[in-house]
Amino acid sequence: MAEDFAKSVEDGLKLAKRIYLGKDRAAVAPPRPPPPMERSPHFYLPSAPMVYAVISDPRIVDNPDIPSYQPHVHGRCDPPALIPLQMSGVSLDVDCFADTAFIQVSGKWRVHCVMGSRSCDCRIAVPMGHQGSILGVEVDLPTKSYSTELIGEEESKSTEKIARPGDGGFLKPHIFTLTIPQIDGGTNISIKLRWSQKLSYKDGQFSLTVPFSFPEYVTPAIKNISKKEKILLNVNCGIATGVLCKATSHPLKEIRCQAGRFGFLYEADILTWSDTDFSFSYSVSSGNIFGGVLLQTPCLYDFDQRDMFCIYLFPGSQQSRKVFRKEVIFVVDISDSMQGRPLENTKNAISAALSKLSSNDSFNIIAFSSETFLFSTSMELASKEAIERATEWISTKYSVGGGTNMFIPLEKAAEMLSNTRGSIPMIFLVTDGAVEDERNICDWMKKRLRNGGSLCPRIHAFGIGSFCNHYFLRMLSMIGRGEYGAACDVDSIEDQMQKLFSKGLSTVLANITIDALDDLEQIEVYSSRIPDLSCESPLTICGRFQGSFPDTLKAKGILGDLSSFITDLKIETAKDIPLDRVLARHQIDLLTAQAWLSENKQLEEKVSKLSIETCNISEYTRMVLLEHNKIDKTIEYSGARKARKKGDPHKIRDSEAPKKILLQSLSVGFGDLIATAENIRPGSEEQKLPEAAEMFIKATSNCCGQMCKRCCCCMCCIRCCSKMNDQCATALAQLCTALACFGCLDCCSNLCCAGEEGQ
Repeated sequence: MAEDFAKSVEDGLKLAKRIYLGKDRAAVAPPRPPPPMERSPHFYLPSAPMVYAVISDPRIVDNPDIPSYQPHVHGRCDPPALIPLQMSGVSLDVDCFADTAFIQVSGKWRVHCVMGSRSCDCRIAVPMGHQGSILGVEVDLPTKSYSTELIGEEESKSTEKIARPGDGGFLKPHIFTLTIPQIDGGTNISIKLRWSQKLSYKDGQFSLTVPFSFPEYVTPAIKNISKKEKILLNVNCGIATGVLCKATSHPLKEIRCQAGRFGFLYEADILTWSDTDFSFSYSVSSGNIFGGVLLQTPCLYDFDQRDMFCIYLFPGSQQSRKVFRKEVIFVVDISDSMQGRPLENTKNAISAALSKLSSNDSFNIIAFSSETFLFSTSMELASKEAIERATEWISTKYSVGGGTNMFIPLEKAAEMLSNTRGSIPMIFLVTDGAVEDERNICDWMKKRLRNGGSLCPRIHAFGIGSFCNHYFLRMLSMIGRGEYGAACDVDSIEDQMQKLFSKGLSTVLANITIDALDDLEQIEVYSSRIPDLSCESPLTICGRFQGSFPDTLKAKGILGDLSSFITDLKIETAKDIPLDRVLARHQIDLLTAQAWLSENKQLEEKVSKLSIETCNISEYTRMVLLEHNKIDKTIEYSGARKARKKGDPHKIRDSEAPKKILLQSLSVGFGDLIATAENIRPGSEEQKLPEAAEMFIKATSNCCGQMCKRCCCCMCCIRCCSKMNDQCATALAQLCTALACFGCLDCCSNLCCAGEEGQ
């Protein structure tokens, strides 16, 4: 799908050469693409917020201001070409709160490539950063405006208009696209895009990267048009102390500096738009593990009126950390669906993780499909020789047919780690499929870990593609005090898997408990078991409570040398930090996993309300595109029109409800047992068609058996006709007319001669 998008953009840039842009045409001509051998398959994917004109009919491509009278073009573009629209202004607003950033990009684009008398769809593309989550889109046109909104599942069933599969969804897991219907050539479009993303953390330093690299061909052709670029950055570090700004990609000017809070601004008139992603980093200096608590009362519109709390734990500087001695088992799915890049990337990630083990650590590898294969019948010390043998063994393991049996390898791994002493046992599970006994596996693991001693096996789960049940894997990790990771995009498997392995292998504090929380009335901690603290990332524990919060709070745990650890947590009221928004994505994911496991309808309803309230996508909500008409409709009375008062501006009337267009589901779902059983590989997913389209496909799919009788309705014929140029279509129409005439003559002869035959 991403490759098709990139090819459509390449076709659009070729088509845009038809447009006469005046004397400045050379200044904005599309850059020469690199040679095919050097070009990345994602060369034309958006690296910043972009808008494209969707061109099916190339005849409408022209300058809306200066017609160029291009030669007539025959045929249609299938799939439609995508011409990047020129941008006349952009501003980036970034609000950072602890490890979460909220981004808003406001920009102005113009449909510069379509005749003024014609119109086309316009597709918005929003690339997002680390763990990005789309929050909303607003589009302002002269006569209409559009905005996105989340609604509940029940309400979505009554929405009549359903968007086509390509009109709204994820091109890749980090690129959201949305199509706005029929915008006239020459129209100026104002757009606001909002999303959230996580800051990455390493060695006491938070880093943020926002896609903000614009290609040169979105620069307007007319040089005297003012082009303003603005970046506003606000940072609120919460409980962190000793904050120091480290680096930035753009020349920011400090406009505010308070304890733990900073403000920066960049604003300039430019000739060309930013060709670098916006990046910013700041450090949190502390030698030891430290933490704190943020409290906040709910807003008036919050459906849950209990107070919120959020506990942060930071791992401290690298010099003061000591990681645990480890016993690690990699449990890897090698079923047929893992064939190719998924399995190769998994092997590379495991080999890299093995090379990071110390000589005191031990490991094993279990591969599974319908059968189970062990590298060794017992745990192996991580010597150089053993790692070389394991690397060679895993390189010879190829996908084998059959189903996916997950319980037996997990049981074997837990059994091998049952007698661990003086080290922390870990299981890394990697799979791309769903299994029927997932809830039974969770229940079994709960019982197993309950009786496992002080250091039970930690379970770190990694899901590949969209056919596995990511909420089962998240729940399994939560039960096992581990981490969860995923790669829905095949290109990111190795990178994301290495991050999970590195995070799990870098545990510095285990068996974490927070005292005094049990004394509070009606407390709800969203994570049923507190995960371990890794030096690769701070730890967040959040929930709701009713009653007074204790004045002091302590965090306890076990360090890498197996000594006890205890620290006081500083309690503060969250000032200027919207905790409900900051924690929303984390809460929705955890509560959805719990709702899936318990099959609790009340939890599902809670997730739905939280999703709608905070504009975060969930499994129990759907996104709709709202269309508002701006220009007042004249009111008619008995055939006469009521005249508008002189000087009346066009205003939006609230009396007319906005039209709703239901987008395709944006959530990952709860796995696909059928796709797993059929060993369909990750990346081969097709977008689900609307119900009406599904009915049409079924009705027209049996073309072989009905070719002679119903060729005019078969899907093959329809697809073929849609790709014809005008001359072929005319010739086919003449042929069908001639055949119809012969059919009429045959019918008439039968009617006229029927009486004679009967005599």
